[in-house]
Amino acid sequence: MRGREARAATVDRMMAMLPDLGPDSRVLDIGAGYGGSMRRVVGRTGCTATCLNISEMQNDTNRARNRQAKLGSRISVVHGVFENIPDPDSSHDVVWSQDAILHSNQRDKVLAEVWRVLKPGGYLVFTDPMQADDVLQPVYDRPHLKSLGSMRFYREAQALRFEVLAQEDMTGHLRTHYDRVREELTASYDRLRENGASAAYLDRMTVGLENRVKAADVGHLAWAIQLFRKPK
Repeated sequence: MRGREARAATVDRMMAMLPDLGPDSRVLDIGAGYGGSMRRVVGRTGCTATCLNISEMQNDTNRARNRQAKLGSRISVVHGVFENIPDPDSSHDVVWSQDAILHSNQRDKVLAEVWRVLKPGGYLVFTDPMQADDVLQPVYDRPHLKSLGSMRFYREAQALRFEVLAQEDMTGHLRTHYDRVREELTASYDRLRENGASAAYLDRMTVGLENRVKAADVGHLAWAIQLFRKPK
């Protein structure tokens, strides 16, 4: 399974884990990127969604694609950061995130904000590249991170608050993804150089992807679909 098919399968699996997702649900996607996940979720369930994202370029593309999909009235796109979500308390039934929380060095604050905006009984469903135990610094270098979270971190950071309903370890999928991206980058190297990408940038990308594949192979890198619930 490649690219778009793999992403769609992940979205479908995350949707299937949410027992009450439907037309009356309000979903907040934090770190939404170009918004493809919410278009699929809204199209399949009829819910209302908000995409929170820091990149205005991505946000503009997201809005245009929502209009093209005739979902502009069901999906709002908001500029902002997930350490300071610009929504009122208890305003969402679901908070959704895919491979975004790792970009914050204030993960406790992100979880606190998620808790705040979730309704009692609401769900947090997310994926994120994580460390298993000890992780070599090269794993962090490409996204310029000081650390990654872990499944233990997410269990314990809010141990007295969120109910941990599922942590589905799918690290093998992450390893396959990084290896395929590395292969595609290598195959496209000359074309990317001709289109203006610097050799230094492409070489750093290649090394970073290789380090992530190696980290997954030796058990230092993890990836999972996680489902938490705010108690009623």
